[in-house]
Amino acid sequence: MKYLNYILILLGAIIAMYAKAGEEQNQYILIAGIVVLMIGVYRIARTIPSRRDNEQEEDN
Repeated sequence: MKYLNYILILLGAIIAMYAKAGEEQNQYILIAGIVVLMIGVYRIARTIPSRRDNEQEEDN
């Protein structure tokens, strides 16, 4: 499951670069690449614990 997040980020970046590479930039492909990239980043960020939670656990 962890590797799926990295694959989504890589795939989104490749799609976004591909859409930007051509002379006639296809905005829909670029948007789709950015959306896939952001889904991967969100899924990774969701697994990282909050700094505030760590501080509260240390105080207790």
